[in-house]
Amino acid sequence: MNVAIIGRPNVGKSALFNRLAGRRIAIVHGQPGITRDRISVQCQIDDKSFKLWDTGGIVGAGETQLTGDVRASAERAMEQSDLILLVVDGQDGLNPIDRELARVVRKLRKPVLLLVNKIDDPKHESRADEFTALGFETVLPISAAHGRGVAELLETMEQFLVAAERNREPSKIEHPTSVAIVGRPNAGKSSLINALLRDRHTIVSETPGTTRDAIDIEHERDGRRYSFIDTAGIRSRSKHSSSVEVFSVMRAEKTIKRADISVLVIDAAEGIKAQDRRVAASIQNARKACLVVLNKWDLVRTSSRQRQNIEDAIANARAELFFINYAPVLATSALTGEHADRIFKMIERVRRAARARIGTGKLNRALRAAFARNPPPMVKGKRLKLFYATQSGESPSSGLAPPEVVLFVNSPRLLPPPYARYLESIIRELEPYRGLPILLTCRARTSTLRRAKSKYPR
Repeated sequence: MNVAIIGRPNVGKSALFNRLAGRRIAIVHGQPGITRDRISVQCQIDDKSFKLWDTGGIVGAGETQLTGDVRASAERAMEQSDLILLVVDGQDGLNPIDRELARVVRKLRKPVLLLVNKIDDPKHESRADEFTALGFETVLPISAAHGRGVAELLETMEQFLVAAERNREPSKIEHPTSVAIVGRPNAGKSSLINALLRDRHTIVSETPGTTRDAIDIEHERDGRRYSFIDTAGIRSRSKHSSSVEVFSVMRAEKTIKRADISVLVIDAAEGIKAQDRRVAASIQNARKACLVVLNKWDLVRTSSRQRQNIEDAIANARAELFFINYAPVLATSALTGEHADRIFKMIERVRRAARARIGTGKLNRALRAAFARNPPPMVKGKRLKLFYATQSGESPSSGLAPPEVVLFVNSPRLLPPPYARYLESIIRELEPYRGLPILLTCRARTSTLRRAKSKYPR
């Protein structure tokens, strides 16, 4: 079941969204028009689940192209929803845009709950009476900021959930793979998502910073579910123009950590910049699977030697982003859709790579040979000794977890980062693990034996 929150700007839609979600997902700010794209979260009332959509504020006549796109996005959310929460401002009173929205909603012939927000004091509940003129049967005074009336709202929503639960067929599709689309502002992240979904789902504008919230968009392709997360463009912190942008960038960085795989979108026309390398480093530090997409290829390709040009661009990207050289690189154009669908195939290749395992015997022979050829450096008069190595058998449901190789050594502190990278290169010779970082975990053999003796005493 889908539930959409709609209303004009600054009536408290995002505050209500966060209140119902139980955590701060949408950015809440006193400046009108902060939410532009529709964002969603899976919510639950008792044992009944539903998807909740927050939408941008809808304005009336005289709207710009950007606000027109916001309105179109909100209207699509209403069309795809089973229940609409129309939010109005109890402090401002009835507004002409409220009347216009009410007319649009009534044409959809869907259940509507009219929520009169910002009724922070019980003495002001009579203000909700004015909004009965909109003609909706259920009018609820609430305060999203303080939680007043939210319990009554949830009880009312549950009645609709019960009815929808009776008609819903159980899903046999696996949990969606979350894909974070990240990069600098205006690199074409939202356009790429629209190309992948073959639908204008996110708002695209030449104005950098159009996307502010992290927007989850579910999509099914070839029997597999994906959850694409469109994020705000990540700029250098010194260039943030407002507190809103700071929040947006922080949200994008958190998205990298919660996603199963990140797609780093780079503007091929501008080339790789320092900030692209910083975003790539954020992905590396989060130890997440990664793909690199050179977008806007239609602006740089030439009719002659096209294949060679692509190969040269990919080679240059790998050289510039050498520290994540395990990430596959794809040249594409979100505008024309050229090669965009290959991203799905690349994600599945990374998933297959994550299932690969190196036999324990093969792994130990290769690492011992590597130690013999190039011994570890001395650290405070001591040298790292390898006793045993094995690949961890953990396999999370996402299927995109990086491979973990556990090294049983004399002291984990004796493994310097350069030598760890050397060992990683040896492991990749056995199995490339394309798109995946390799996790090296060191455990002291003595502590392992001590735990074993305590667990199995004589």
